[in-house]
Amino acid sequence: MSIEKKNGTRKWRLPAEWERQSMVQLTWPHAKTDWAYMLSEITQTYEEMAREIAKRETLFIVAPAPVSPTLNSQLSILNSNDTWARDHGFITLVDDEGGARLLDYCFNGWGEKFEAALDNAVNRRIYDEGKVKGEYVDCLDFVLEGGSIESDGEGTIFTTSGCLLAPHRNQPMTQTEIEARLKHDLCAERVLWIDYGNLTGDDTDGHIDTLVRIAPNYTLLYIGCDDEADEQYADLKKMEDQLKTFRTLSGEPYKLVKLPMPRAIYDEDGLRLPATYANFLVINGAVLVPTYNQPDFDAEAMRLIGEAFPGRDVVGIDCRSIIKQHGSLHCCTMQYPKI
Repeated sequence: MSIEKKNGTRKWRLPAEWERQSMVQLTWPHAKTDWAYMLSEITQTYEEMAREIAKRETLFIVAPAPVSPTLNSQLSILNSNDTWARDHGFITLVDDEGGARLLDYCFNGWGEKFEAALDNAVNRRIYDEGKVKGEYVDCLDFVLEGGSIESDGEGTIFTTSGCLLAPHRNQPMTQTEIEARLKHDLCAERVLWIDYGNLTGDDTDGHIDTLVRIAPNYTLLYIGCDDEADEQYADLKKMEDQLKTFRTLSGEPYKLVKLPMPRAIYDEDGLRLPATYANFLVINGAVLVPTYNQPDFDAEAMRLIGEAFPGRDVVGIDCRSIIKQHGSLHCCTMQYPKI
């Protein structure tokens, strides 16, 4: 595997999510996934996401069988262990000549917590089928999930130490070695590490897309908590304090926008689920925002996210079904940049 920052005059970068996209991938729920007991409910949510995406750009679905004929989409017939396209999908670099590099990292079920062999094979299969465009780059010697990184498109990568240093991912690599690998692979100038913040019930060890998101004009949207009795309060306050120390490449502080914390949602066993408004998806012309049937908090989150992405539709997607499997909207999707 070899990735160079420059190939002649070509310079590669990981684009920001709000840049123009060619398509969004959904890996569809089916009866052999953990969704089996609630397949009808989760399928309705996926169909709602799919319709909103397909209104604005190409929708690409990976599924073991054809899905609803009313959905206007491209399809690849493949088996999967689960549906978290954000974490098993390609991470795509672009250059200034319209090229793309499709980085295929190892997905190992968030540190070998869950079986992932079928998910980990999806990228090579869809590439061989010609469903994605660009140069395939084998990065399978390194564990990296798309939900664990954020890019501003200008050379800064945000991530969390809780996730990238978690057991059963890339040990015995040190943080310094992992950072060097990220900068090399993603052609980044620097990596900003967030050392605090982890939602109760999160299986990912603290994916950044549940905690902090980058928006245009050097804006960081982050999950906050105002209830001092909440078990997450202290750690999220430390995260907020750390974000205040971050500076842009030009040395300016980031604009910080605190998103509300949804009221606690519990599963049937009384365990708290990791509901978050930070898990929104930016697509062409819109932002899809997770909602949780909490009208006051839902509306405030949509308002703040809409202000951070001016000129886009703000569309709420009820994610009470998705959260039952400890994820939300962004986790289900992977965007591919326009080339």
